[in-house]
Amino acid sequence: QVQLVESGGGLVQFGGSLTLSCAASGVPLDHYTWAWFRQAPGKGREAVSCISGTDAMTYYEDSVKGRFTMTIDNAKNTMHLQMNSLKPEDAAVYYCAVYTSDYLPPNCLTYEASEYSYWGVGTQVTVSS
Repeated sequence: QVQLVESGGGLVQFGGSLTLSCAASGVPLDHYTWAWFRQAPGKGREAVSCISGTDAMTYYEDSVKGRFTMTIDNAKNTMHLQMNSLKPEDAAVYYCAVYTSDYLPPNCLTYEASEYSYWGVGTQVTVSS
């Protein structure tokens, strides 16, 4: 049984930092493509970062480049999203997800949310201005 559990969300001031974690069980992190998505109220779910299962390249959505860092700890089967210089527009529910299809186009940021096989329940990030 696959289970993804996010943690680390909370309230942070503008310019502050948070580190999100996603603990995975039932699926190895070092084989598939993994992603962090976020969803703000009234908006669709968007991918902010992903690590490709083919070449381990990490991709970032333009608005978070230089501020967010996604890493994977294979020993602990956990992935992290270090978020620095947070802005009010970063406020959202953040989800981790795993893509298990064998079809792997380049740039995992282009994969639709519906194509991901398993999701965590999300963790809320709130940024005060």
